Amino acid sequence: MELGKLRIDPVVDGEGRFKPMQSFRGTTAEDWAMHRDLLDADGLLPFVMGGFLVRGNGHTTLVDLGLGPKSLMGIQGGAFLDNLGAYGLTPADITDVLFTHLHEDHIGWGVQDGKITFPKATYRASSADVEHFFRGDGANKAERSVLDVIGSHIVAWDANTTTNIVPGIDQFAAPGHTPGSSVIVLSSDDHRAMLLGDTVHCPVQLVDEEWAGLFDVDPTLARETRRSLIREIEGSGSQVAAAHFPGLKFGRLLAGQGRRQWRVP
Repeated sequence: MELGKLRIDPVVDGEGRFKPMQSFRGTTAEDWAMHRDLLDADGLLPFVMGGFLVRGNGHTTLVDLGLGPKSLMGIQGGAFLDNLGAYGLTPADITDVLFTHLHEDHIGWGVQDGKITFPKATYRASSADVEHFFRGDGANKAERSVLDVIGSHIVAWDANTTTNIVPGIDQFAAPGHTPGSSVIVLSSDDHRAMLLGDTVHCPVQLVDEEWAGLFDVDPTLARETRRSLIREIEGSGSQVAAAHFPGLKFGRLLAGQGRRQWRVP
């Protein structure tokens, strides 16, 4: 997507398809009947792991790094660097890596063979997630294996402020999924787009704010954060995407008569 002087491209690491009721436990076939447009021809919910490449203003930035060359929840990662290469880039071309949060399916390519994957990049994350994952007990074994290597390379932004990270890229705190979960805001001229991280896993959660998230550290806070996010983007015209949306495609949340609508151009 072209956004003023910025270009945003998806970088898929792996893809899967799941029965929707298994993906969002407690939902029913009747619930999903209203959201049939989000399912594929077989009635399955597409689910992606990956990140986004943002180029412009002298920076080549990756927002989230996918899972890495392993399997999680039935999805096999491993395609991230190949798909980055399809854009004519090598790891040495990346100037900045931004983590919306520090779960394993967002930091997976931070390390390869025990070494930093993107040697010239500054790695950045929220101070609240740095505290939770590095100094607290938030990291699992897989996350720890990456974090132990990249720890000295992480530059933390202040979780309590709206922060300009690199030119054209800001963040604001969206806690609940993790303590430092963040939304990345891309802006150029009068254009604006958002990368939602795991604030939302599936567009259905933008249409119906009561649908629970997956693996939220604080489910109540995560729901409040989603509600605030929905109020901000509904009918605003802002294009939004998240690291697990089908095809990593951007869409808009349209205000409707009694029911919001998710639309992908």
